[in-house]
Amino acid sequence: MSILKIKPTPMSKSATWILILSTAITLNACANQQRLKQNATTASSANIEHPQTDAEKTLHPEFIYKYLVGEIAGQRGEVGTSGAIFYELAKSEQDARLAERAAKIAAYANISNLAIPAIKLWAELDPNSTEAQQAMTEMLIATGNLEQVQPYLAQLLKKEDTRASGFLYLNSLFNRSADKLAILKLIESLAKPYQDLPEAQFAIAQAAHNANQDEVAIKALDKAEALHPHWNVAALLKGQVLFKKSPQAAIAFYESYLKEKPENNEVRINLAKVLVSQKQFDAAKTHYPIILDHAGKNSADNRADLNAIIGLLSYQASDYIAAENYFKQALALDFKDADQLYIYLAQVAEKQQHDVAAMSWYNKVSDGSRYLEAQFGLANLVARKQSADSAIALLDSLEGLTTEQQILVIQSQASILAKAKRNMESFELLEKTVNNLPNTPDLVYDYALAAERVGKFDLMESELRRAIAEKPDFAAAYNALGYSFADRNIKLNEAVKLIEKALNLSPNDHYMLDSLGWAYYRKGDLNKALKYLQQAYDINPDPEIAAHLGEVLWHKGEYDQAKKIWSDALIENPDNDVLIITTNKFRS
Repeated sequence: MSILKIKPTPMSKSATWILILSTAITLNACANQQRLKQNATTASSANIEHPQTDAEKTLHPEFIYKYLVGEIAGQRGEVGTSGAIFYELAKSEQDARLAERAAKIAAYANISNLAIPAIKLWAELDPNSTEAQQAMTEMLIATGNLEQVQPYLAQLLKKEDTRASGFLYLNSLFNRSADKLAILKLIESLAKPYQDLPEAQFAIAQAAHNANQDEVAIKALDKAEALHPHWNVAALLKGQVLFKKSPQAAIAFYESYLKEKPENNEVRINLAKVLVSQKQFDAAKTHYPIILDHAGKNSADNRADLNAIIGLLSYQASDYIAAENYFKQALALDFKDADQLYIYLAQVAEKQQHDVAAMSWYNKVSDGSRYLEAQFGLANLVARKQSADSAIALLDSLEGLTTEQQILVIQSQASILAKAKRNMESFELLEKTVNNLPNTPDLVYDYALAAERVGKFDLMESELRRAIAEKPDFAAAYNALGYSFADRNIKLNEAVKLIEKALNLSPNDHYMLDSLGWAYYRKGDLNKALKYLQQAYDINPDPEIAAHLGEVLWHKGEYDQAKKIWSDALIENPDNDVLIITTNKFRS
């Protein structure tokens, strides 16, 4: 389930140290080169105009010569040479401004073996510079030196005027750090001197939530609540933590909060989302007019956004007429991303089998960031109404694509072929792509699944393990490998571990709950199998989940209930192969 993202309060200018890769170390290949030259020139020209020594050092010929060589190298685009020269000058002259220039040049050019020592030197030579300390902090985090980063962050958090906002953004610094427990320990240490600061408790709660230490998170959030009653940011996070344990607990918490703060639209929207995810559609609908009524006091942009959100919730509830009306109202209010609404409206039309209207909506999407997504939707519609070949031809006609877009087009074509049961063609297309274009974890994942469909299980396994190695938080890859083992009744203990890892990364995912239930069924544990399959079915009565759940119920002797689940699923999905095979297997 997607829950509304938490929005920390805006940060003051003086707290810009907490933004990842924002200034010093953050210049990259996409940065404006002229701006870099201006910054670097300013940093070093100060040394010529105001040389720095114990007592106004005078410039010496060797310094001037090396400085000019470094300057000329930079103007010629030889940034590595330029940065190295300024670094050596900074060391010999012990000049912070030259170290700053060397650090910025190295960061811009992505020369890590120069950026790291240059940033260290800059921070050492100018210990009072927030920018230098920020760059040092970010560099230590990027290189995984969490133990060394603590004193730098502690120093930055001493500034009272930026402390609260600093804690709010603290966890964003560690987004790419894999050791979430170590991050939690670090943040608890940083927060220790500020136990009465609600933002410090919130930072602990975020880190604990990321580390799956939910009891720690709840305890910190309760402290934050005591310090800052009815704080919506903390309330939103608490709802997310509770949802992992029990969706009903999250609902009860949100309802209790709204009794005290009924005007809080963010919390109310999250409540509506949880209710929809739990198929409590009527309860969710009671909140829609309240959300829009509160929005009526705000800007048109806000009202447009909320109509779009409610449109999505209505779509998820299969209330397509309401969804269409909300999306159109968002368009009338000049929703900022009209192309996204055109795609939603096309999908709503498809659900109602209004294919001509769907094509019309897809064709409204402009030649911008959403265009390719619209073409994929259009191609799938063409494949369903005409043929897979017509859909592939439509995608082949797209021009001016980047390499990344070409890969996405090929993945879409392979998916269309797979849906048409042309599995070998789908596999060969992806195999050719993997061998000739840059590999991404998603491409490797699609290739692995295509290999499984044609019976190449060893290749499937090796490619999924490769995708996991390249993207350690790739929940779908863990799940796919675990489910494949379970479905083939092999490596069942590893299958359970893989699927549990997937669920740890993506809690309450119904497909992953189904996989775990199926793995336990293969292991002969019918009670655990029933537990997870029932959870999955309650979230989404997908036909394959229905097939699995019915099979477990059958083996537990609950024949009538199994038959009912299969019968209900066949009414909605009469052509699903897994469902048909399963029901035929137990026909009596």
